[in-house]
Amino acid sequence: MSAAPQLRAGAETLAAPLPALLVEASRLAAAVTPGEHGRRRPGQGSDFWQYRLAQPGDPARAIDWRRSARSDMAFVQDKEWQIAQTVTVWADRGRSMDFASSPKLPTKAQRARLLAMAAAVLLVRGGERVGLPTEGLAARRGPGALARLAERLSAEDPADYAVPEVRDLPPRSRALFISDFLGDLPAIEGAVTAAAARGVVGALLQILDPQEEAFPFTGRTIFESIGGSLRHETLKARDLRGRYLDRLAARKARLADLARRTGWRLATHRTDSPALRGLLWIHGALERQNR
Repeated sequence: MSAAPQLRAGAETLAAPLPALLVEASRLAAAVTPGEHGRRRPGQGSDFWQYRLAQPGDPARAIDWRRSARSDMAFVQDKEWQIAQTVTVWADRGRSMDFASSPKLPTKAQRARLLAMAAAVLLVRGGERVGLPTEGLAARRGPGALARLAERLSAEDPADYAVPEVRDLPPRSRALFISDFLGDLPAIEGAVTAAAARGVVGALLQILDPQEEAFPFTGRTIFESIGGSLRHETLKARDLRGRYLDRLAARKARLADLARRTGWRLATHRTDSPALRGLLWIHGALERQNR
């Protein structure tokens, strides 16, 4: 099975009410996700939602004369509020995400792609439009959107660290960014701040390997980036632990401050945690941002 179908199959398993995910996934898909009609609201858009009686102030061009001809009253068409139902999903595909401290654990990239796809499955089933930033993948509904999303998420980025592109995000929409956020922090802050300036609200999910949070190294250790561009050898790795943990804590604090300033939500998810836990947080975070 190629990468894209395999990714989609895994995401479908995580998000759907199937025995493989036991009762938790069934409750998540069936109870946590409201139906499409529960999400719809009138507003700017092109999709028909419902007819309603014309009210004072409605322009004449808004009246549906064909529907009104069947009654003694004038009717207008309510359009669906499309922008609020658009979610842009970004999963970091930089090479730093290809790390796993144990063969028993998924890489950060694998977990990020799975959570991004599973979130997309739930959003599409709830009537949302889901897309990727740039890359020509406009937000769409339906199974076709999921197939295209899986294909794009399976591609790799040659850079060690990636940054979400936000210039094409629809104003006043929602977004989900999944990454280890260990790259250029000012660039990440700039992207989220720029998105917030467009009225975009969303969620930041930091994916970390348990080794990246614990720093269990002692003695002679060679640290090397996945892409090989950075390499550091030390004979006393234990002496670096305090400084490393301080820098990680400082980075998390800056991400938390970024979330507070922009109104976004933030959480950290470790690859040794159940994927369903991360999906539940994502869905809850995006639901709160939709209110």
